[in-house]
Amino acid sequence: MSLFQPIPSGENLSDRTRPLADRMRPRSFDEYVGQEHLVGPGKPLRAQIERDDLGSLIFWGPPGTGKTTLAKIIAGMTKADFIEFSAVLSGIKEIKQVMADAERARQYGTRTIVFIDEIHRFNKAQQDAFLPHVEKGNIRLIGATTENPSFEIISALLSRSRVYVLKPLTEGQIVTLLKRALLDEERGLGAKDVTASDEVLSKIAAYSSGDARSAYNVLEVGASLAGDGKAITDDIVQDALQKRILLYDKTGEEHYNLISALHKSVRNSDPDASLYWLGRMLEAGEDPLYVARRVVRMAVEDIGLADPNALSLCMAARDAVDFIGMPEGNLALAQAVVYLSVAPKSNALYTAYGAVQRDVEQTAAEPVPLHLRNAPTSLMKGLGYGKGYQYAHDVEGKVTDMQCLPDNLRDRVYYEPTNEGIERRIRERMEENKKRRLHANQSSEKRSKSES
Repeated sequence: MSLFQPIPSGENLSDRTRPLADRMRPRSFDEYVGQEHLVGPGKPLRAQIERDDLGSLIFWGPPGTGKTTLAKIIAGMTKADFIEFSAVLSGIKEIKQVMADAERARQYGTRTIVFIDEIHRFNKAQQDAFLPHVEKGNIRLIGATTENPSFEIISALLSRSRVYVLKPLTEGQIVTLLKRALLDEERGLGAKDVTASDEVLSKIAAYSSGDARSAYNVLEVGASLAGDGKAITDDIVQDALQKRILLYDKTGEEHYNLISALHKSVRNSDPDASLYWLGRMLEAGEDPLYVARRVVRMAVEDIGLADPNALSLCMAARDAVDFIGMPEGNLALAQAVVYLSVAPKSNALYTAYGAVQRDVEQTAAEPVPLHLRNAPTSLMKGLGYGKGYQYAHDVEGKVTDMQCLPDNLRDRVYYEPTNEGIERRIRERMEENKKRRLHANQSSEKRSKSES
C-alpha cells in the first residue's frame, strides 16, 4: 500500500486501539471548537471551504489547535482527492512521485489537495519541489506548521499561499471537548461510564496550555487509572500528568517569544512578570547558561551605569549556575532577574555605543591625533608623536582642554547619562569636568595671547 493513499471517506473513528484524541477529531464545522476568527459563520476561510474555492494554504499555530482537523474537514467538504503525508517521513523522491500522480490526475479532471504536516521540517530543496506544481495548479497545497512561516518556508512558496494563524484553545473550549469525550459512547469514553467534575476538567484544561490533544491524552490516561464506572479525581489527574509538558521549543519561535517577554518585563521594572517568564523558560528545559547570558545583556543594555552593581550580580549568577548546576541555580537567576527589575534603568550607554558604531561605519577613519600617540623611538618623536600631550594629573581638577577625538568628530557627544541611580552622580561629574575643561581652555587662550 502506498504511503500516499487518499484518505478513505469512512474512517473507523470508533476503533478503540486509536488514541482518544484521534477518535474524537471533529468531522465537520458543527463539531469543531475554537478558531472562530477563521471558521465562524461568514468568516473568509469557512466561506472559501464551503464554496470549494481554495488556493494553497498554510496553517500556523501551536500543537493541538486543530490544524490537521481543518485539513481533514476540507477533505470531506471539497471535491478533490486528499493526500496526506508527513515532512518527517518523506523526501524528494516521494514528493516527485506524488506530484507526478497529481499532474496525471489533473489531466483527467481530478483535483488534488496535498496536506503536509510539519512542513517547516522540509528543507529548501524539498519545498522547491512543490513550487512548479502549485504554480501550474496541479495541486492545492495545505501545510501545517508550529513554526513562524516567515522563517521556515521559502518566500516563493509563501507568496503563493495564504497563511492562517490558529490560536491556542481557551480553557473553556478544552473543557467543552473533554465533556463531549466523556459522554460520547461511539468514539469517546461514554461506554466506560467514567465521570469527572468541572474542577477536575478545568485542571486538565489549565495544564494543557491550549493543546486539545494533550488534554485528551491526560483524560484518557485518567479514565484508565480510575476504571469503568468511577470518577476521575484530582489525585488521578496528578498521576496522569506526572510532570506538566510546557509548550516550548528551544530553537523555535516560542524560545524567542519567551526571552523577549522576560527582557521586556525586566525593562518595565516588573519583578513578578520577570520571575514568571524566567520560570516558564527554566521549567520547560531551557539551557540556564543561555538565560544567564541574556540576563547579563539586560544588565548592560537596560541598567548600565545607573547601577554598575547589576553587571557584577549577573556575572555572579552565571558563575553560580555553572558551579552548582540546576535546579539549585534557578534561584541565582531569579535573584539576578528581580534585582534587574527593581534597579534604576538607563539605556544611555547602549545608545552611546550604538552611535559610535554608526560613526565608525559611516565617517572617515581619520588618523589618531599626534598628541595622543606614544613616541617610544626618536623617529616617532621627530615626526611629532606625543607633541602637545597634556598630562591630566599635572593640572588642577585632573582635566585639560586637550582634544581627544579626531577633527571630523571634534564636538561629537555620545554618552548622555540620565538622572537615574548612579548616573545622576555621573552626570554631575561630567558637568563639573565640562566646566573645568572650559576654564582650562580659557586659561590656555590667555597664555597664548600673552606669549604673542
